Amino acid sequence: MDPSLLQRITLNPGICHGKPTIRNRRYPVELILDLLSSGMTHEEILGDYPALEEDDIRACLAFASRLAQVKSIHQVLA
Repeated sequence: MDPSLLQRITLNPGICHGKPTIRNRRYPVELILDLLSSGMTHEEILGDYPALEEDDIRACLAFASRLAQVKSIHQVLA
């Protein structure tokens, strides 16, 4: 993974309530991940969101991969 990809993911309390976004724009990482998981291709996403770049999508995937690299997950009882 190219380490510079993660620099595209920004955390700004003034944008999208502090959720991780792409390049300080109002495109939350979770939106791109949801679109990918629904079956949209990179090309379809880029067509629908022309301000995004291919590396933005790759950055979202790299960010999600980093989040998934945990040693253990503990269940919280309700």
